[in-house]
This record gives sequence, C-alpha cells and structure tokens, in this order.
Amino acid sequence: MTQLEVHSTRGRQTIVLTRDELTLRLSEILRREQLALNTRCGQRGLCDGCLVDVISGELVHLTTGAVVNTGTVRGCEYRLAEDRATVIRVGDRSLLAYEPQVVVDFRTNVPRAHDPLVATGIGAAIDIGTTTVAVMVVDMHDGRVLGHAAEFNRQMHLGDDVLTRINLCMTDPTMLGKLQQAVSGETIQPLLEEALQTAGTAYDKLTCLSVAGNTTMLHLLAGVDPSPMGVMPFQPAFLEHRELRAAAVKLRGDFPVHLLPSAAAYVGADLCAGVFATGLAYDSGPCLLVDVGTNGEIIVKYNNHLLGCATAAGPAFEGAGLTSGLRAGDGAVERIRFTRDPFTVHREVIGTARATGICGSGYIDLLAEGRRAGVLNERGRFDRTLVTTDDLLIARDVFISELDVSRLLQAKAAIAAGILTLLERVSLTPAKVKTVYLAGGFGMHLDIRNAIDCGLLPGFSPEQIEVVGNTSLAGAYLALLDRGALEEMKRVGSQLEVIELNLDPDFESRYIEQLSLP
Repeated sequence: MTQLEVHSTRGRQTIVLTRDELTLRLSEILRREQLALNTRCGQRGLCDGCLVDVISGELVHLTTGAVVNTGTVRGCEYRLAEDRATVIRVGDRSLLAYEPQVVVDFRTNVPRAHDPLVATGIGAAIDIGTTTVAVMVVDMHDGRVLGHAAEFNRQMHLGDDVLTRINLCMTDPTMLGKLQQAVSGETIQPLLEEALQTAGTAYDKLTCLSVAGNTTMLHLLAGVDPSPMGVMPFQPAFLEHRELRAAAVKLRGDFPVHLLPSAAAYVGADLCAGVFATGLAYDSGPCLLVDVGTNGEIIVKYNNHLLGCATAAGPAFEGAGLTSGLRAGDGAVERIRFTRDPFTVHREVIGTARATGICGSGYIDLLAEGRRAGVLNERGRFDRTLVTTDDLLIARDVFISELDVSRLLQAKAAIAAGILTLLERVSLTPAKVKTVYLAGGFGMHLDIRNAIDCGLLPGFSPEQIEVVGNTSLAGAYLALLDRGALEEMKRVGSQLEVIELNLDPDFESRYIEQLSLP
C-alpha cells in the first residue's frame, strides 16, 4: 500500500510517498488517494496538465525505464522507484482539487406550457458537457427549481475531448463501459443526490430525467459505441429522441430518462436545445447562436434556413496545453489588463486564493488588451522592449509564452472562420446579423468588447451580442416541463442543415486569415 504525507503551502502540495508495489502510474496512485491530477489527455503524455516536481527520491519512466531524481515530469508517465521514499511537489494547476465554475443560469426567450413528461414527483434537467455536468431538480407539479449541482465530467480523467474519447472506444472496446460509468455512476449519480439533498427531498421522489449534451456524450451515457463518429462519414448510431430507463444508463432507480434529439454527429442535442430555448428557431433574424466551450459550435438562422457547424477549436480556452492554463475556478486569473510607462500587468483572480493559473476569459483579455497596449503584434509576438524574458509574467509562477499565444490564436481562428463560413453560405456579413446569442459558461464571463477586438467574434459590435447562459440546460428544463418543447426540438434537429467545414473549399483560407490579431 502507498503511504502519503501531504503538506500544503502557497498553493502547492508537497507529498511524501512510500509504497511496496510498483505497477501503478504516479497519477493513478494520487487519484486513488483523492489527489487526482489533471490528466486531461487521458494519461497519454500529450499535455502538461499533470506536471509534478521531483524534490527527492526517484521516479521511473514507464516505457523507457529512465530514472529521474530531480526536475519536472508528467505524473502519467512515471512510477515510483523500488524501496525508496519519494518527495514530489504538485501545483494547484496540476490538481483537480479546485471547484469548477459551472453555469447553471440561463435565459429563455420562449414561452412554455405546463405539460410535463411526468405529472408528479421530482424531475431533473441535465446538461452533459465534455468538461462539466450540470444538474437541476424541478418540482414536476409547478416547474419550480428546487436545487442544482455541478461538477467536472469524470470522463476527463480518460480523455480531454470528444475525439479522444471516441478514439479510446475505437482502440479498446472495454473503454465504452468505463466512459459510461465515469459520466453516469461517478458524475451524474452523485450530482443528483447532491441536488436532491439541497432541495430537501429524497432520491425515491425522482420520477424523470431530461438530458441534453453533444451527440458523443449522449452515446456514451446510453452505452452506445460512438466509434463510427470518429471517421468519415461521421455516422452516429442515433440522433432521435430516446427514452430509456434509469438502469439502462447505470443510474439507481426505475424512472424514464429522456435523451433529447440531435442534428448530427457534431451538432448535438445541446445545440438543438439552445436553438429552441433562445428563441432563435422563431427569430426573424438573421441571427447566430455561438457556443464556445471544449468544442466550438455555431448555428445561423436566415429566413427559413438553419445552418450549423462544429469547429475543431480544441480546449485551449479551458487551459489545455498552455503553460499556466487553468479551467475557471478559485485561483484562476480571469481578467488581464496592461499599462505602459512603466509597463505593468493588472489582473483579477477568481475567489480569494492566490493566482495559480489563467482561465479562458483571462486569455481573451490577454489577446485583446495585449494588442491594444502594444504588448503583442498582429502575429502574436511579444514586443521585446516590454517583455524582455522568454515568458510574460502575469503573477507569481503564472506565465504566458509566445507558444501559448500561438495556440490561442489557432483556437480563436477556428471559431472565427466557422462563423464567417456559415455567414458566407447565406450571403451575410457580421454587420447584417441582428443578434448573436452567446451561450455557455465561457460566454457568461467574457469581456465582450475584448472577444470582438481579438477576433473571436469577428466584425460584430457589442450591441449585437446577447449572453444567454447555459442554453443546453435551459432546453433540458423546458423539455422536462413541456412535451411541446420536446417536439419543437425534434423539428429543429430535422431541419438543421449541417456544414462540414473540412469540405468547404474556403474554410482553410479563412482560418489562416483569422490567425492574426486585428
């Protein structure tokens, strides 16, 4: 067995480990001891989310056998050496100990009838995001929200994004069950219990669930292999509304679980729910729905046309692959501003903790404010008269590199090029769009002016932007309480035309154009 001594100081954990068996990765040892590392790439050694510092003792590389006794290594790539106590130091950025900021607020722009899926008891609306899961419990008699809870999607221990999780299922058939258990038994089940406890009611009062999420998440919840969505022609096993029993999705109880309808492999029920809940489906337009999360998804409505696409932006705006990247939570820098003469970095940090990293809204500020103050040129390079070291220091132990800026520009370019491609399909420019519905937790915390100025929302004005919160959860809530809403979401899914950006002849050139800072 492993023995641990943990000492916390200045946002870091110093851990002394001794053990008598040598087969587990360091990340697996710490997870078993409730100190889970940020293994966002599924322990494949592809990111720096699980970095640890070796203070003394030895670690052994799992594949090469190389021994290290000092320096910084990925916790997923090393095991402990035989018969030696090892001391490591783990920064907060490498731990999943902090509380995520998960948006459970939303704005609905459509009326609803009261025709619930089940007439009595307690219902729950659920949004399964790639990174986070939100649960809201509701009195089915009158629609009152009784409580809510949110947490990281525990699938992230196995893989950071949908493509990684699909590939896991393609290469190892046992992963489907593990991913289902991670989202159901390890995430949704405890969240339901927490939300019901908050509401002061018992679990046996639960009578119905309504679940929105992207198509991959719904396949994994249902225990259906998503592998065909990983290769052309990206064919999902199902898109239609499905009604399952709780046991079929590995939840305790015997109540119906409604999986909301999707439109395509990468335009899921979360988007169909959002198109309905925002009122975009009925808006005279022209209008857009933009949801920037772990995936970037965009819908345009013009006349009677609904077009949608998903962009391969990756999880950069959640901190993946960045020197000091951190998901939004206590200790994350969420605002950055620069002044000159003398050059000074101003920052705002979520919560009361010391700064331990930077989240997405902070990185958007970095791009826009950095360009505005002359810290960055149009190609994202530092002005070396202001930034004289390799990395720009934001706070103690919190840095930004030019490589970080390059990755951020790639992510924002993918979103921007997706928006412009859809608008081009309907012969519109940004100036002609009446409303941009900005959905998701990321959108709730953005400085809208900076999102426009850095080119994430290219060519728009702040007056066009309407922040609408978690529209996926909003749609799940409306479907739970109004059968008519569920029917409308089915209609949206059937009418929505999905554009494959990789097949658009001009997408790549638009993407390249958007790699610069305006």
